Amino acid sequence: MKVSHSLRGRLLWFLLAAISIATLAQASIAYRTSLRDADEIFDYHMQQMALSLRSGAPLSSSEARESVEAGAENNDLMVQVWTPDGVQVFRTFSRARLPQHAVLGFSNVKANGTTYRIFSVQTRNQTVQVAQDMAVRRKIAGNLALRTVGPIAVMMPILMLVVWWVVSGSLEPVARVRKQVAARQADDLSPVSESGLPDEVLPLVQELNLLFGRVRTAFDAQQHFVADAAHELRTPLAALKLQAQSLERADNEEARGVAVGRLTAGIDRATRLVEQLLVLARQEASAASGIKLQHVPLADLARRTLGDLAGPAQAKGIDLGLERADDASIQGQPDALAILMRNLVDNAIKYTPAAGKVDVEVRASDNGATLTVEDSGPGIPVEERDRVFDRFYRIAGSEAGGSGIGMAIVKAIADRHGAKLVLGQSERLGGLSVSVEFRRN
Repeated sequence: MKVSHSLRGRLLWFLLAAISIATLAQASIAYRTSLRDADEIFDYHMQQMALSLRSGAPLSSSEARESVEAGAENNDLMVQVWTPDGVQVFRTFSRARLPQHAVLGFSNVKANGTTYRIFSVQTRNQTVQVAQDMAVRRKIAGNLALRTVGPIAVMMPILMLVVWWVVSGSLEPVARVRKQVAARQADDLSPVSESGLPDEVLPLVQELNLLFGRVRTAFDAQQHFVADAAHELRTPLAALKLQAQSLERADNEEARGVAVGRLTAGIDRATRLVEQLLVLARQEASAASGIKLQHVPLADLARRTLGDLAGPAQAKGIDLGLERADDASIQGQPDALAILMRNLVDNAIKYTPAAGKVDVEVRASDNGATLTVEDSGPGIPVEERDRVFDRFYRIAGSEAGGSGIGMAIVKAIADRHGAKLVLGQSERLGGLSVSVEFRRN
């Protein structure tokens, strides 16, 4: 039989099956107990009757015969008496023919298509044999078992109704949660009510609410990202259109060259903005999916980053170097940490004047590791340091071009790794100092 996948159906089937099996087991136990008691009672009665007849008193008296036959008839007993030479002197009225030579004491004999319980006792003058059909005992045991199980059988339908009511009532909170979720709109991510839920269902609903919260956060972030991206792309695209129109109106080679240079610079800025937006979107997506952490050596990562950015640094005459490189490793996402370090060094190169200096430091500690990027640029005023982590925020009066989301990407990656970002002034170089403090897991 196929078991239902419904929790209610499974509970009802198994509970009702358990009740039925328990009833049958009790009926079997009651029958066996009654049969054992009947065997003991009738064996004792047969023994007493046989012992009362072994005295040797003749059974010729009609009153004695009637007394024995009445006692035997009342209990379906058969009595036979034999003389020592094998002559039967007495037998109760019965069609059954039992063996003449029986085993002394109790024995079971199959005869006439049934089994008889026989008790035989022998004296000097006669052999007394008392027998009873075992079917009589089984019938009595069955009647006693039926009387015992009968009330339970009558109560079974009521008990089944009670079980159905209890199971249905216990699963009502689950049905209520299902209805709440089924009635929701696609954009409804509010928590599901946890009131009245049993302990077995409450953790599931709590985890469901946590999932709704994560999805709502990701959905809100996506909406903000789309709105910010649309706003920020509007300006460079409008500038590109104006520059293209300028190129179209240019009437000589010199004006055309200037227009082409401005258009190329505008395309580069737009390309850089799109790249940064894609990086930000990719980081947010990886944060939501929960990529597995790996062992990342920070010193090796810093050397690769400095090698990649050596060209832009040389173009501005900036002294780019690795001031300290301790053997420090953390558990993290290698690609995300590479983006974090590249953005920090790239920002330092971008905002540092020509012939300046940018140093990178990896310092190990007992609690983890610290990555520090220092430059000799103008730094960031104290009142502006909290705002530079906002998306698309640019410091007023800054000569360096940018999209304003580089530090937002750094902040998102640091938060995902449980790191602390600290902005300050470099005591050695005089410009900005950015420290990322990683704690050991």
